[in-house]
Amino acid sequence: MSLEKPYLDVPGTTIFDAEQSRLGYHLNQFCMSLMKAENRQRFLAGERAYLDEWAMTEAQKQAVLARDLNRCIALGGNIYFLAKIGATDGKSFQQMAGSMTGMTEEEYRAMMVGGGRSVEGNRYIGEDGDAQAHRQPQGAAGKKPAGN
Repeated sequence: MSLEKPYLDVPGTTIFDAEQSRLGYHLNQFCMSLMKAENRQRFLAGERAYLDEWAMTEAQKQAVLARDLNRCIALGGNIYFLAKIGATDGKSFQQMAGSMTGMTEEEYRAMMVGGGRSVEGNRYIGEDGDAQAHRQPQGAAGKKPAGN
């Protein structure tokens, strides 16, 4: 049974829902294995060999090897699990987030201290200038309640 996913219309956002969880199960389990020092050492000593021990897709393995965290997320990775890769590499969460936005750590920090990204142009992909129409409460089966 397919469920409606109105959040798919938010630009640049991947929601970690049940489908993403299933897609990324082995990728996220690999990430969690990095909580143990001996596994971090094994991974860093031979990344591909270690990844081949996991039932991940080739695309997931390539994304990890490239440290392409945005691709990892698209392939089912959860940022809280993916943070283990960054920690293994000696990177802070802030450094990782900066790399995901195409910013330096300093640029990312300045943006966040300055209040984050503007919502303008970042609400909905299908937004036609009337953001309120997209935010009206939804009733059963995604229909707007009567009178609205």
